[in-house]
Amino acid sequence: MPRGRSTFNKRQKEQARQQKQREKAERRTQRKEEKPEVAVDEMDELRKHAEAQAALFRIGSDEQN
Repeated sequence: MPRGRSTFNKRQKEQARQQKQREKAERRTQRKEEKPEVAVDEMDELRKHAEAQAALFRIGSDEQN
């Protein structure tokens, strides 16, 4: 009888471990899907800022000539 109980406990422990890994993989996938959206927005914002800075620089250099 003790052997059966130990096998049951091992199986339960392994199932719990596998479930945790599935949940972890799912969270990782969700983060990967969400991350590019934020990065694209940040890149657009940086690009707009850079264009504005370039425009200001061009205006300043025109006045000096």
